[in-house]
Parts: sequence; C-alpha cells; structure tokens
Amino acid sequence: MKLPGMHTGFRDDGTWRNWAGNQVAHPVRVERPRSEAEVVGLVQAAVAEGRRVRVVGAGHSFSAIAVTDEVLVTLDDFASVVSLDRDSGLARVEAGMRLFNLNPLLDVAGLAMPNLGDIAYQSVAGAISTSTHGTGLGFQSIAAGVVGLRMVTADGSVLVCDEQTNPEVLQVARVGLGALGIVTEVTLQCVPSFNLRACEEVMDIDELLNNFDEYAENTDHTEFFWMPHTKNALLKRNTRTQEEPPPPRNRRHAARRKWKHFKNKELLENVAFGAMNHLGRLRPSLVPKFNAMMVPDEGSANYLTTSYEVFASPRRVHFYEMEYAVAREHGIEAFRQVQALIDTLDHPVSFPLEVRVLGADDIALSTASGRDTMYIAVHMFHGTDYEQYFRGVEAIMNQFEGRPHWGKLHYQTAETLATRYPGWGEFQALRSRLDPSGMFTNEEITKVLGPVG
Repeated sequence: MKLPGMHTGFRDDGTWRNWAGNQVAHPVRVERPRSEAEVVGLVQAAVAEGRRVRVVGAGHSFSAIAVTDEVLVTLDDFASVVSLDRDSGLARVEAGMRLFNLNPLLDVAGLAMPNLGDIAYQSVAGAISTSTHGTGLGFQSIAAGVVGLRMVTADGSVLVCDEQTNPEVLQVARVGLGALGIVTEVTLQCVPSFNLRACEEVMDIDELLNNFDEYAENTDHTEFFWMPHTKNALLKRNTRTQEEPPPPRNRRHAARRKWKHFKNKELLENVAFGAMNHLGRLRPSLVPKFNAMMVPDEGSANYLTTSYEVFASPRRVHFYEMEYAVAREHGIEAFRQVQALIDTLDHPVSFPLEVRVLGADDIALSTASGRDTMYIAVHMFHGTDYEQYFRGVEAIMNQFEGRPHWGKLHYQTAETLATRYPGWGEFQALRSRLDPSGMFTNEEITKVLGPVG
C-alpha cells in the first residue's frame, strides 16, 4: 500500500524537515529506492563517491538522528507487505511500511501487533530502530517482536538475519539507530487480532501515584497523563479481550458514536488543545487555567474496540518531546522530582506528562534492556523554549541511570551512555564489523555512539 501525498518532510528546494520542524537537513541528494536492488545500488554509488548515507522514516523523531548534508534516503516508495501468514503469525514487510497502513491489513488477516506506541505514523524500520514502545508490564517494545531482518551493509551486500541465519546479528540489530546498515525488510511476529476494553478515569495525581503499581500489575496496558499545575491526571487502563464491540442499534446511534469519538479525539485533544496552547504561548499566565479545563476534576469513559484504534491516537498539535526510561522501581520517585522541577521553571508547562511501563527485553540498545521500565515523557508546545525544562528533567533522570528515547531530544553523549546499557560493547563490536568506515553515521550518531571502533 502506497502512502497518499508527497514524501513526508521534503521541500521543493531539496531540504527536509522533521514533523516538529526543529530538525532540517540539506542533503546533496535524496534517494527514493523502490526495491532492495536499488538500495544496494545507492550504497555502492555512495561508497564510490566517498559519501555517507542516512535513512529517514516518517520524520517523527525529534532528535537529529536522520539529519545529513550528504545522501538522505527515504523508503516511502518501498513500503509494501511481502507476506502475511495467519497460521504462523509472521508478517514480512518492506522497511518503509507505515504502522498506520500495516495495522488494518493485519486486522483483515486476523492478526495484530502485540503492542504499539501512542502514535502510528512511524515506518516499521524507524519504529524498531529507535526502540519505540507501548505500555504494559507483561509486554515489550515493537523491536522485541522482530524475528527477521534484511539489511544492506556498508559494502553493498545484503545481510539476512533470522533465528537460523546470523541470529547473533538479529539479536543486536533490532534496535540499530540506522548505524549498522539500511534495513530493507522486517519480519514481525504478530498475534491473533484482539480488542481492547478501555477504561479512562480522571483521578487525583497523588492517589494515582500511590496506587500506580497495583494498576500496572493488574491491567494489561496502563498509562497516565498528568496536566502540570493541576492535581488532576487521566489514568488509562486497557484490557485485552476477544469480546466483540456492541453493534450500533441504528444509524442515528452509530452517527452519535462517531461524533462522540470525533469530539473527544479531534475537537478536544487536537483543536481545542491547539488553540489553548497558542493562547498560552502569548499569555503564559493563562496556562494553569487552560490545563485545568483539559482535565476536569472528575469524569470517566469506557469503550471496546480494535486494539490498534485504542493504542494509537492522532497527534495534530506540534510539540517537542523528551522521554526517559528508568528502572521501574525508581519511576515514581523520578516523576515526583519532575513535578517539583516544574514549579521552579520560568514559564508554565502547557503539555501533559505521559507515564508508561514496559517489561524487560534483551536487545542491546533497547531502552528496556535488562530491566522492567517506566517511561516518563515531557513535551513543550512548538515554538516554545524547552531548554530549561528539558535540561532539568535530564538532570533528574541521570540520578537514576535514565536512558533517553533514541528519537527524542536529549543531551547525552556516548561517554555518558556507555555504562547504562548492558549490551553496549556487543553493539559497538557489531557496528565496527558491519560499518568500519562509518558510512552510516552523522553528527548525532557520532555524539551518542562515538566514532566507529
């Protein structure tokens, strides 16, 4: 399935911008391969020219992970399903396939991703390469479900990785930051399709924090959003089920249900929220009042629908984001310290904090590698200065050996990160083997991983 419209982020003058608009690239050329053979060809051409190569997915990373002034590759035209096998649950997809296109196709085949993040705009390769995750202590990140990869390495060869062929490479390369080669195909282990019974409830933040461990341990997928400068938070608990959603009683009821969904997801979460953020940027003193309006003192919602429709929501209000992963046992303390930090900032914060939990995995550079994890994400409205806030948050997370989301803003370096991942040395050894000349590096990769070798 091809994506509608133009290639995301590319301008007529040859520049590229990410979704948030805070990263800009001026590549010497943009490559748009339609096949693995064309990927091999562009890598070989870059080698002959002595140029470096970076790949961009959907452009939803806030960091400079995709920025280059050399060769920039988009896989938007290399985004089809290779095969879906309902019996085995295996889905082979080209690397540029977007999650929001893949999810409905899986559903038709009776399959689903085991877990998803809160947006579905990313490409499959981009999502796994940056350790994109969902929530749920009994579940893992998207990359943990990868059972096969095809990748074009720095010498132009195609490396096949699965449980039988190069399994040691697969184990590491599932979260590769684009630093090991160009992923061309991903095989995902899916599960039978399922629905989610969603329960959303407004709670006092202190009560929520005191009971969060219980919620997280007794619900499949748990997360919450806290509005700064208020006492209110929105707790979301999603339970997996094979129960079917109730059919609408008649056309009027169906229209009313669609309107309610549109009102909650579009008018409140995007239109009204966007308007309040624009006003709040002009009049910061109004932000606490607006925040209280977005999450009232009480309220709840319960609904049942397809898993991917519950996991992911549209995000049309642009922002900047930092997200940190800390060991689950330190998560609540880290969150409370961020709460205290917000009260000391020069400007009020108009975006909610998002908190999720995830089970441990064994991928070298996964943010959940070796430990059950709590994720704390902070945001600032587009065009608003975030430096004081984000640096303060990072200082807190450093106390807890926090790991930054690879696609979001942070100030870490290879020196500060090396001790935070048990598989760091393993990843670096594979990087030296597959890309000894640093073809797939840029300034951001050199900053966070160091020079090759």
